[in-house]
Amino acid sequence: MAGMSPLFRRGPAQPEPPEHSENHLVTLIRKPGCHLCDDAQLVVEKVCAELGVPWEGKDITEDPRLHDQYWEQIPVVLVDGRQHTFWRVNEERLRKALTDQYK
Repeated sequence: MAGMSPLFRRGPAQPEPPEHSENHLVTLIRKPGCHLCDDAQLVVEKVCAELGVPWEGKDITEDPRLHDQYWEQIPVVLVDGRQHTFWRVNEERLRKALTDQYK
């Protein structure tokens, strides 16, 4: 039984994020003064924090290419550079996109 004690001593009380989370990047493309963007950011922040996934925000008013591509769909969420959703972000759907492909 003494040989098992290291297993019980390691790790925090909270479960650690899955190791594969670090391989993802969530990008929120938004613009200033957009209430849907604010709502989307709250969901992105929450899910990414829970899963240990990094995220970044990009402002379409500062990037002409993003503006041309996404201006009708703001906010837009990309997962690993691919469009995941736009307008409204579903928390469960985002969580699933960041975890299910590794099961």
